[in-house]
Amino acid sequence: MNDLELLRILDFLQKLRSPWAKAFPQGDSELVWQLVHHLMSSVTRGDIVTISALAQAGYAPYTTALRKVEELIDAGLITRVPRTKTGKSFALQPSAKLKKLFESYLVEVKRAVAQTLGSRGPGEASEDYYFGASPIGGSPGAQHSKRFDIRFLLAEDNYFVALQNMWADLRTSFGSRRDFTLARLPQLYQLAMENAQRPVSQYDIVAINIPWMGEFAAKGFIRPLGNVVRDAGLEPTEFHADFWATGKWRGTQYGMPIYCTIETLAVRRDLFQEANIGFPSNFEQVLAAGKALHAPAHGRYGITWNAARGMPIAASFLFLLGDCGSFLLDRSAKTASKPVRPVIDMTAGLRVLDYMHRLVEISPPGVTELDWEASLDTFLTGHAAMTYCWSMRAARFEYDTRSKVGRKVEYLPHPAGPQGKVTAPIGGFVLAVPSNLPEERMRLAVDAIAWITSPDTVRDHLKSGLPVRPRFSVISDPEVMQSSPIVNFVERVARRDLLDSWQRPPIPEYVAMEAIIGQEVHDALTGQTTDRAALVSAQRRIDGIFRHKSSRRAA
Repeated sequence: MNDLELLRILDFLQKLRSPWAKAFPQGDSELVWQLVHHLMSSVTRGDIVTISALAQAGYAPYTTALRKVEELIDAGLITRVPRTKTGKSFALQPSAKLKKLFESYLVEVKRAVAQTLGSRGPGEASEDYYFGASPIGGSPGAQHSKRFDIRFLLAEDNYFVALQNMWADLRTSFGSRRDFTLARLPQLYQLAMENAQRPVSQYDIVAINIPWMGEFAAKGFIRPLGNVVRDAGLEPTEFHADFWATGKWRGTQYGMPIYCTIETLAVRRDLFQEANIGFPSNFEQVLAAGKALHAPAHGRYGITWNAARGMPIAASFLFLLGDCGSFLLDRSAKTASKPVRPVIDMTAGLRVLDYMHRLVEISPPGVTELDWEASLDTFLTGHAAMTYCWSMRAARFEYDTRSKVGRKVEYLPHPAGPQGKVTAPIGGFVLAVPSNLPEERMRLAVDAIAWITSPDTVRDHLKSGLPVRPRFSVISDPEVMQSSPIVNFVERVARRDLLDSWQRPPIPEYVAMEAIIGQEVHDALTGQTTDRAALVSAQRRIDGIFRHKSSRRAA
């Protein structure tokens, strides 16, 4: 170690110590650190911390540590919370003041680490450094001597935000956060469509929602990957067949599955156990459990779900339709040589709408305005006993610091509807290369996709709590399987062969049909029309799409 390196390390250590001493001037900074560190770590994990347990964690004589705990309580940094109705037993919680001070300190730590170790692009703030990912070898671009900016168009969700951070913080000069455009689903679709009309693509890689695959492939907006998939080391046999198939259209591979998410019924295990209620496996049991646990006067509702107008309620309707054993298209349409007309089965459709009306009765007020984020937030903050949600988003239940339900949630496949069976609807995205991307950038884009979907990257995401459906080679990693209850849930339903992507058939007309269903079903649920009239109108409008396409082909 030379003098320059020694001085740099000492400077780094001082950058870590100074903010702590400034934030916590209570004296004996080492003892304060041990106490605060233990309290914040324990509470974040969901453990109960008593005053005696905290004093014992002070790595100091018990009476000395106990006095320091009392000082922190008197200073308003720690609060006592009754553990029992008698108020004789207390647990300790960090106060809002302590949380703010501690978070500010951690931001300073991130800044110091980023300035010392992080490879930042020009103009990027050091606090943007992401602490969640470890450096991964074999990244694309490692073989290149100069910087290549790869431009991504991705969905704005917790998976792609984590991917953005991981990509930017590789110890290479390859990636930058500015290379990413993240958009909510409707905007993502619009941006991808607009990009397809340009002479030259603005993006090297675009994320395609699974049910959009047919439209983008049929219209020639994305490139067939062909042999470049195997050339890049991507083996189809490494993936579950249903998962791999989400990137195909008419037998040709157009996209690489990046992650698989499953629509789950997440339930509060603690509430079900306290009420001695079994986990629901059919619609009637969901309603019965919801009624039993519905307590609006106490700020808790039986269930929350995605019922907002448009895409959210359309997807909910189609998933519940599948639970009743009915689909817009017969599965034979997958291989049909001519377009098959989608049909909403009237009997199944009415059953689903009846179920939805009954769900509204045990849902939060304004549930018909709740999309994926708003509904998830209702459950996450402890205001609902059950929720229909995506497994990828459900990762926040376990890791979001605002969550009131961590380690209290049981993840279930969709309960069966009348004439149906238990299912696990598939969602997620595939990564595709735009057709209007210059040829010289094609290989670089495919190499990037290969790295993003590599076992090392998948393993890192899983250990960070993101419940992707991994390659088979990753599943055997014990640390991966222990990383999250959602990871285990996804693997269980896959092994039970419950995965199904056909509730939202990826045909070219899907987005137009989804818009119709999202309007008509919402009108029925909000009382603007009858259930039967809504289904008849939806069918008539869907038929119009196919008549229009047929007349254009004839012309």
